[in-house]
Amino acid sequence: MSNQELDVLRNKLDDINLDLLKLINERAKLVQEIGKVKEKQGVNKFDPVRERKMLDLIKDHNDGPFENSTIEKLFKEIFKAGLGLQESEQKKALLVSRKKKPENTLINLKGEIIGNGIPSFVFGPCAVESYDQVAIVAEAVKRKGLKLLRGGAYKPRTSPYDFQGLGLDGLKILKRVADEYDLAVISEIVNPADIETAVEYLDVIQIGARNMQNFELLKAAGQVDKPVLLKRGLAATIDEFIHAAEYIMSQGNGNIILCERGIRTYEKATRNTLDISAVPILKQETHLPVMVDVTHSTGRRDLLIPTAKAALAIGADGVMAEVHPDPAVALSDSAQQMDFEQFDQFWEEIQKLNWVTV
Repeated sequence: MSNQELDVLRNKLDDINLDLLKLINERAKLVQEIGKVKEKQGVNKFDPVRERKMLDLIKDHNDGPFENSTIEKLFKEIFKAGLGLQESEQKKALLVSRKKKPENTLINLKGEIIGNGIPSFVFGPCAVESYDQVAIVAEAVKRKGLKLLRGGAYKPRTSPYDFQGLGLDGLKILKRVADEYDLAVISEIVNPADIETAVEYLDVIQIGARNMQNFELLKAAGQVDKPVLLKRGLAATIDEFIHAAEYIMSQGNGNIILCERGIRTYEKATRNTLDISAVPILKQETHLPVMVDVTHSTGRRDLLIPTAKAALAIGADGVMAEVHPDPAVALSDSAQQMDFEQFDQFWEEIQKLNWVTV
């Protein structure tokens, strides 16, 4: 074969490569359109039955020289690339995505800016038990120059016989204490019907781990003009966590704080397993501030200081921990709440980090 004949064949090959490229890109555009339709319908992106039908049709029309096994491998890679394209497009479209909004979302809570690079701190009792109990904790928080107070008015518990919280009376106590000490208060709401009432009493609506995929609650929180602190579910993936935040933002409320609070694993040394790597992932994937709840992730007072330091070192926008005047008599989670002496030690250790200048 002469060089001239070889060049002709090579030119034909180049033309076919370009034709293949054009067809692959045309196919990719169709896959993107199919992905949009599936998203609207709530249908899974991957359809193994449909993939098998396509492969069978292709092999039925295979005249060689490739074996069917080779053809199947080639087209499976094309299908895989198309599925990846659908998933990539979906991530780009998310309102919470960093690609959608490159700059950080900042949330102002009575002058405390969350997400501006200076860590914020949220302290308070696990459950609101009385006015005196909350007020004395608020005084300790205020004395340290802090502005954010937490307390559970509604308490979803594993056992139906455990203390379930004071409900509306608890919200009223929080509001009274917040006004008296000029603090911003955060409390969990578990029922969509209570969201409108909560707006009157709270500065931040918390949606707890057990309700991360309570979609009606997420939508209700997204329809009010009040910041939302969303905790990661007990065994939720980061993708599921991000999509839970998307439920809120899709309803119009973009003031969302994500909170990593540990996930359930086989480990029994701690209450949950703190997924510290979730912090930088969430900050890369979304524009939302990210906090870490060191109390619920560990369930151990002796681990609060080191895990708080780890959270701040890895870039968390804040830390949440529980404080009680007398944890031994607390109506819920007594083993994990700090007393005031431990609270002072915790704060002293945090101050040594010189985090203000970081």
